[in-house]
Amino acid sequence: MESIAKKMGLSRSTVSRLVASARDEGLVRITLHAPQEPAATTASRLSQLYGVSVTIVPVSQPTSEMRRLERVAAMAGAMVSDIVDDGATIGVAWGTTLSAVAERLVPKPLERATVVQLNGAANPGTTGIPFVGELMGQFSRAYGAKVASFPVPAFFDYATTRAALWRERSISAVREIGRNADLAVFGVGAFSAPVASHVYTAGYLSNNDVASLRNDGVVGDVCTVFVRADGSYADLEINSRASGPTPAELKKIPRRLCVVAGPAKATALIGVLRSGAVTDLVVDDECAARVLEESEHPWRPGPQGAGMGL
Repeated sequence: MESIAKKMGLSRSTVSRLVASARDEGLVRITLHAPQEPAATTASRLSQLYGVSVTIVPVSQPTSEMRRLERVAAMAGAMVSDIVDDGATIGVAWGTTLSAVAERLVPKPLERATVVQLNGAANPGTTGIPFVGELMGQFSRAYGAKVASFPVPAFFDYATTRAALWRERSISAVREIGRNADLAVFGVGAFSAPVASHVYTAGYLSNNDVASLRNDGVVGDVCTVFVRADGSYADLEINSRASGPTPAELKKIPRRLCVVAGPAKATALIGVLRSGAVTDLVVDDECAARVLEESEHPWRPGPQGAGMGL
């Protein structure tokens, strides 16, 4: 900034304000690339294991879990902006991680862009509209995109109710937009993590639900569809009532960007990777190392009780 100020005959504070404004408008991006030889090796091995493109975000120690999430979210926000272009449809699954990504999107005004909500957000205690509405609004503002909201519960009480609602034209239209997305962006939910997954802490699941899921070998969820450590999910009863796209449905979307921060989510991430839901992964270095370790030592218990015996 000092060099720019001298060359342009401006004060440093003026340059600072201009750079900040340019960053907010998406005209300037400032990045720092730390040496990544170990991370590059880990990324290559994970890519070979799971057939995905892996970006590992190094996080200096010591750090807080919130700071770790912020670093990963900043990288993911920049990547989303690099991927999308005019006419793009972006499918977004809500959650704590996606909220952090939405706050760090690099603005990129697009023509004819659409952002679509992939899974419902209502539960018995709340509509979910304030939380998800702000998240979708941030995507909309970053890209000048229209919004297709999905006003249904995260989990229906009965599978028959879901089946009936899916036949409604207004709901079917939103699901069709989601199925035809060019890019899906989502995180991974886990039973316990220092930065809590929204679906496990905001009234979506009862204690009995969590106990039942653990007994069924569930390690986490993607788009509020639960998965086991081996990537299976189709026979889980709760998934017949879930509003989000299954991994099989996600696989029809060309690019599927999964964003994960924190080693506590490693076991859940392995299940999601094995489900085939992911094409691109942004993850911090500690979580990536834990995923690689657990993947290469399949009988070693994971950090979560339900994630043993990978």
